[in-house]
Amino acid sequence: MAPMGIRLSPLGVAVFCLLGVGVIYHLYAGVISSRLAAFKAQSPLSLTQKRMVNLRELLAASVEAAVLGGKEVKKVREGNSLEEKSKGKTNEGANELLTMGDLLSHRKMFHLLKNTFPGVLINSEEHDNTVDDTTAWSRNIPADILNTITGGIEVPAESLTVWIDPLDATQEYSENLVKYVTTMVCVAVDGKPVIGVIHQPFTEFTAWGFVGYGSNMHQRSFYNPNPKRVIVSRSHAGKVRSFIQRAFGNTTVIEAGGAGYKTLSLLEMPKNEKYPMDQADVYLHIVLIKKWDICAGAALLTALGGHMTTLKGEDINFSGDPVNDAGLLASVGVPHGAIVEKLPSRDHETQ
Repeated sequence: MAPMGIRLSPLGVAVFCLLGVGVIYHLYAGVISSRLAAFKAQSPLSLTQKRMVNLRELLAASVEAAVLGGKEVKKVREGNSLEEKSKGKTNEGANELLTMGDLLSHRKMFHLLKNTFPGVLINSEEHDNTVDDTTAWSRNIPADILNTITGGIEVPAESLTVWIDPLDATQEYSENLVKYVTTMVCVAVDGKPVIGVIHQPFTEFTAWGFVGYGSNMHQRSFYNPNPKRVIVSRSHAGKVRSFIQRAFGNTTVIEAGGAGYKTLSLLEMPKNEKYPMDQADVYLHIVLIKKWDICAGAALLTALGGHMTTLKGEDINFSGDPVNDAGLLASVGVPHGAIVEKLPSRDHETQ
């Protein structure tokens, strides 16, 4: 008879091995995880480095987006296919219109920038569920940008907020007052407006500015430091005329559409007989306005040594909430602080 021995069950052996592996994993998982994290942090292909954005490229893409959106705006207007509807009313009771021009421009501008810079937060005045994975920046940098801005300026994508207005002055657009119409893109870095693009679809002129690096625009040769020509919104006037009278006395008030147009009225603009520009000393707004309306103008003026602030002279933070309810004063070529000091306090009716 064979000697009696111990016979091991295959199932028991398998269970024992699994328990052993589990104990080893428990003991070393923390060590492996911490070493893997340290390796990733030291890796040149880390997430932070992957999310850096070249601002010269973003400026070029913003110009292309504004122009592309402008083509849609012009095509819809010339085809008289606006299909306008109301989004609601402003605090002053004016209709906020939405047209096919707004919507088609939004689709082109938003998707071009989102597809090219997927890690960047992009806020547009319009919203749409259409998916477009094909529209993207052509990678072309216009000659005036190449000649003005040399080298690459990179910032983390997380520090950027892009504001898009696919069609500024929709009310005037619906009335065929197209000289007021613009498409706009603004790039803010940590809430400060740094890149501004304002495109006029019906003249095909594009203004851009990059704070600290240059612009294709210039100040006019003369501005009156005691403003004699103040430009205001024709659709959000509120009590602005009496406010201006108290601030500056006998002054010409220019009513115009579009925050982009009103910003350009402060600058030297090419002559256009078909769509002549107004010329103003300052731009004033005393009621609520959205940041996609004004961010591009703020960046453009700042790049030229100008200012766009609240009525109290405070900087506007171009991140977070899209609403600016502290009023607006824009100027260039004049002492901005001295003009702020002339402004009266807003009473309840102007809010």
